[in-house]
Parts: sequence; C-alpha cells; structure tokens
Amino acid sequence: MTARSRAELNGARRVVVKVGSSSISGENAGKIDLLVDALAAAHARGTEVVLVSSGAIATGMPYLRLDERPTDLATQQAAAAVGQNVLVYRYQSALRAFGIVAGQVLLTAGDFEDPTHRSNARRAMERLLGLRILPIVNENDTVATHEIRFGDNDRLAALVARLIGADALVLLSDIACLYTRPPSEPGAQPIREIAYGDDLSQFQFGATVVNSVGTGGAATKASAARLAADGGVAALVTSIDLAADALAGADIGTWFAANPQPEVAAGTGSIPLDEAFDPAG
Repeated sequence: MTARSRAELNGARRVVVKVGSSSISGENAGKIDLLVDALAAAHARGTEVVLVSSGAIATGMPYLRLDERPTDLATQQAAAAVGQNVLVYRYQSALRAFGIVAGQVLLTAGDFEDPTHRSNARRAMERLLGLRILPIVNENDTVATHEIRFGDNDRLAALVARLIGADALVLLSDIACLYTRPPSEPGAQPIREIAYGDDLSQFQFGATVVNSVGTGGAATKASAARLAADGGVAALVTSIDLAADALAGADIGTWFAANPQPEVAAGTGSIPLDEAFDPAG
C-alpha cells in the first residue's frame, strides 16, 4: 500500500531510493557512505529497499582520463562499462559493514516496453528482495543508445517504483526540497506538499540541467514524482544529506501524494514510457 504521508516511510514495506550522479561522484564520492548508512537503517527496520543510482559514466571518467562527460556515444558506453563496476564495488564495500549484499540490475527502456522482459525484471527484483538483497538499479549505459534511453534516472526510478509496487519513491539530490522557482531567484518559496492532481504550471522548475557529470534538475524530479504518483506511488524529493531523516519519516522535503485510484495499478499492466511531463498535471 502506498505511503499516505512522510511519517509512513519509517515503517514502509518497500521503498525505491534514487540518487543522482553529482551527489555521489567527484568531490561528493564520500557521500556514498552517508547514503548507505541511511539505506542500511531502513533495511534493518525491515523495509525492502531498491536503490536506483546514477553515476556510472561520471565514476568511469577519471579512469579514462576525461575531465568532462563525453559527448559521443561510444565513449559514454566505455566510461559506463568501467564506472558501473567501480560504483557497485564502492556500494558493496560500504554495505559490507552492515552485512548487506547488493545485487546489480541494469535495465534499458526496452525492458519496460516488452511484456516478457518487464515480467522478468519484476520477477528478478522480487526474488532479490525476498532474499534480503539490496538491488542497485541503473540504466544499462554500455548498450543503450540515444534512441532507447529513459532520458534520466529520475524517470527510471519512477518506472521501477511502479513496476514493483513500491510504497514510496524517494528522489535524492542536492537541495532539501523543490521551490516555486529556482531557489537562487528572489521570491522562491519551498514547496511542502503537492496533492494529487495539483496544477504544477504555477511553479517554475527551470530547464533540465546538463553538466559535466550527468543530467537532471528540479524539472526531472517533478516529472518523475508525478509519474510515480500517477501510478499510485507517493514520492518525496529531498537532499542526499537528509536521506536518513527522509527514510525515518521526518517532516522534510517536497511530498507528492499518490493517485488514490491509479488507472494502472503500480506493478501491473503496461508502463507508459512515452508519458511526457505535463506541468498542468
């Protein structure tokens, strides 16, 4: 059953947590330990946790002697191949202290479009969770092409949350919550709650950010949170620094209430890969 409030995250049955490249790579690589501490605490409470982690390309860049995110597909794929290995090793090294084993799950958009692939992906993650393994999900950047990519891992996380019928989706970034306009602009106000069906066109989330390590931004968070909510999965947007508080049910971040009567129940039926973000809700 979907979480009806932030407080219910503390005793949630199943939660999908997503973290972006900039939060766990470069000078922020040390925050992997902070994140793992939060995930392990939730795991110890009995919550089934799935982590959707960006960062493969960014993590692989130094090993390819690259200062900026490559623009050509072949080099992106090479960086992802190296970085995914290193990234999962870092997670497993941090998880070892808690006796938790990670399982790597790499997906492409085609895995959601094809009913057989989608069923296989769901079954694999259900089995991992049943065995108390912590699945670490990422897009399979080594084989994905520009034409078949999800667009960003916020969207992937929302699709995964719907696929497995999560109680909630927690989107972690570099800001504590969403704002009515970019927080650097005058008059920006924090957004505490977004009821299902609220008109989002009143907010100025800004364009998708493309930087040296990845893509994302407030707009992709809002889009993914609404996509999850449409499928009956509540969503919380907050900072990686507040991950432990978020999973413990603290009154923080921006809360997206779930659709009480989703047309497609979370975890069943088709997943709308081409569902575009409509700010008007």
